[in-house]
Amino acid sequence: MSLDKDKAVALLNQIMELELAGVVRYTHYALMVYGYNRIPIVEWLNKQAEEGLLHARKAGELVTLLGGHPSLAIGSLLETHAHDTDLVCSVPVGDILQESLVHESQSLERYYQLLELAQGKSVLLEEYARSQIVAEEMHADAVRKMLRQPCEAGK
Repeated sequence: MSLDKDKAVALLNQIMELELAGVVRYTHYALMVYGYNRIPIVEWLNKQAEEGLLHARKAGELVTLLGGHPSLAIGSLLETHAHDTDLVCSVPVGDILQESLVHESQSLERYYQLLELAQGKSVLLEEYARSQIVAEEMHADAVRKMLRQPCEAGK
């Protein structure tokens, strides 16, 4: 059994596009946060944008390793505008985090598809997909923890 390089390149390009969309999304979110807790939240969002760029670069490197051409497209920039309300003085960070979870689930789905495609055919792509799945799962868990109220801990 050999790896279907065309499918792998297509998936890697989708991953790259999603990760680049994440860079834009997290950069936008960082600009939208106001209030007393702004500094640590903005730092975290900017860190996520930087991480997304690294992930996009890794995917692009693998595209070229497989002889493909990296996409110039960017993934969909879903925005619910739930955080654009004029009724509050600060951005509801919970809305931003919920949007983030939707984006993370799309990325995770592509990484799992890549893992399935590479299984038993490319150790390189298997290990890449596994490491990215771990990173994305940990990130999604961090977001879910931020969404929980302190009184919900342990439940």
